Amino acid sequence: MSISELTECRQALRRTGGPAVRRARRPARTLCRVNATDRTPADLLTSALAADPGRPLVTFYDDATGERVELSVATFANWVAKTANLLQGDLSAGPGDRVALLLPAHWQTAVWLLACSSVGALADIGGDPAAADVVVSGPDSLDAALACRGERVALALRPLGGRFPQAPAGFLDYAVEVPGQGDRFAPFAPVDPEEPALIAAGREFSGAEVVERAASEAGALGLTGPGSRLLSGLPYDTWEGLSAGLFSPLAVGGSVVLCQHLARLDEEALAKRVESERVTTVRR
Repeated sequence: MSISELTECRQALRRTGGPAVRRARRPARTLCRVNATDRTPADLLTSALAADPGRPLVTFYDDATGERVELSVATFANWVAKTANLLQGDLSAGPGDRVALLLPAHWQTAVWLLACSSVGALADIGGDPAAADVVVSGPDSLDAALACRGERVALALRPLGGRFPQAPAGFLDYAVEVPGQGDRFAPFAPVDPEEPALIAAGREFSGAEVVERAASEAGALGLTGPGSRLLSGLPYDTWEGLSAGLFSPLAVGGSVVLCQHLARLDEEALAKRVESERVTTVRR
């Protein structure tokens, strides 16, 4: 489902400088990724788009609201391109700029992670807004996000990518700004895969390290290659959650069923979801 289609669905109601960080140890190289030449998470997405644009990539559930959204590789890549254009063009972010992501495990968070990689910005999960050049906040962290002296973007995280009823003061409403962005993205400056690309729980990773770790850990997560489908109820505030909930499935040609508030499901309901979504491995 494209951004324009999501907008139409909403209208028609047709369907439901911060603290010091430590560098992570570089893992052994692996050949299990889809394309061994990929050096950044954005490269992984480009390879997935070339291989099979129509397959599911991210299926998101919010078990507090009943929301379910499924994004194919092509649809997810379209959201990433538009978000990268917003980040680079409107927010003036580029290589080395720090983007604090005050967001939960959500499909829109996954989009922002890949958009940061596309631009070359450093995605700081739960980072200090006062030390960031840009802050991207969900509805529950808007007060903290005001500490950012740079650009501020607010995500309502409503079903189907809906906007706030009224944009929070001092913030751009992501759902208002992103639809008009271009469907293709090209960075103004080349992205260096050896530069810092991600901070999670105080651990800093280059783009190349994200790719290598994601591929090397795929087997331990039960991902065996294309067609593997991982259901994750882990939060995005650690590497483990990011690996299971996005990077490792992407690295091996698999897909993720990303579940927020998964603890609300009993075992029977979880088993039904595993069956209906054709899940091959679970992490929670």
